[in-house]
Amino acid sequence: MIDCTAFAGLDQDLRTALLAQIRDLWTHGSTAIEGNTLTLGETKFVIEEGLTVSGKPLKDHQEVIGHARAIELIYHWLDAEVTCSHLFDLHRAVQTEVTLDIFKPFGAWKLEPNGTYAVTADARQVFVEYADPRDVPTLMDEWLAELNRLSRDCRGEVQAIDAYARLHLGFVHIHPFWDGNGRMARLLANLPVLRAGLLPVVIEVRDRRRYIDTLAAYQIAAGRLGPHTGVWPRPDLEGPFRALCQDAYGATRALICQARAQQAGRAR
Repeated sequence: MIDCTAFAGLDQDLRTALLAQIRDLWTHGSTAIEGNTLTLGETKFVIEEGLTVSGKPLKDHQEVIGHARAIELIYHWLDAEVTCSHLFDLHRAVQTEVTLDIFKPFGAWKLEPNGTYAVTADARQVFVEYADPRDVPTLMDEWLAELNRLSRDCRGEVQAIDAYARLHLGFVHIHPFWDGNGRMARLLANLPVLRAGLLPVVIEVRDRRRYIDTLAAYQIAAGRLGPHTGVWPRPDLEGPFRALCQDAYGATRALICQARAQQAGRAR
């Protein structure tokens, strides 16, 4: 179970409720950023009741169930050295829609090149090309080494959230899987945060535009990754995304403050 300083002084029922609130907000934000149509309330209902919401796609229900299951995997790995096998297990958890296509493997690195179009601040369309599939194993070895180092060394809120930002940037810039990379990044990058005794960073759907634009600006400026660049070729450009992540942590703090207020009310 997660050992979190935010739980200090809270009754067990408030700790349980706080974890559930974080799970639901984390799941809703991460899936909604990718286009899931379930509301926060519907997300909570689907996870807790295991029932469907009328009129909503089955895929959306599967995504939130898969993400909630993936959060449990992350919690179970808090004392482990993370390996490729862990990443493949996580990919199978989040990638719940089965596609029978040998070029779209589950629990394995991508086999085909991938990328996306972005629009710059001056209204230019630019194609962002992610790492070549042949370079993914080497780049992900570097990324995993940094994940495990930061998970051991991070102390304090600011340092832990900066570690989240760095790992998140690196993972989505590689884009090692054919799909699910954003959800994977938002899960895995929280390991140093959780190991520092904090509750996770949650990117809310209301920050979607800023989140997408900030990532795209970094990727365009840093260029395509390869063995010659390493995973983080331009640390001087990481500041805007670090600032976004520091701001995003306000959602987690708000839930902690709410739980503490409820606890204080019981002492009156």
